[in-house]
Amino acid sequence: MSNRVVPFVLVAILVTLHAQMWVGRGSIPNVAGLQKKLDLQKAANSRAKLENEQLASEVDDLKAGLGMVEEKARSELGMVKPNEIFVQVTR
Repeated sequence: MSNRVVPFVLVAILVTLHAQMWVGRGSIPNVAGLQKKLDLQKAANSRAKLENEQLASEVDDLKAGLGMVEEKARSELGMVKPNEIFVQVTR
């Protein structure tokens, strides 16, 4: 009788392992979905890193000299020096 039970137990274990591979936590579709999420997060991280580097560069420029401060004030705040004439061009 034990000779007949062993093959059934082995087949049951094999079916269980095979089912885990397709529908379990470490299944092939689940791993593929996690890989896609990881790729998206890596892309978001690289974009954020680039933005951080640009901001750090801008901060360094602002610390280094007043030229950048004046440029920012002119472009973003409309600063005009004494004896300058402001001309606004609209399209």
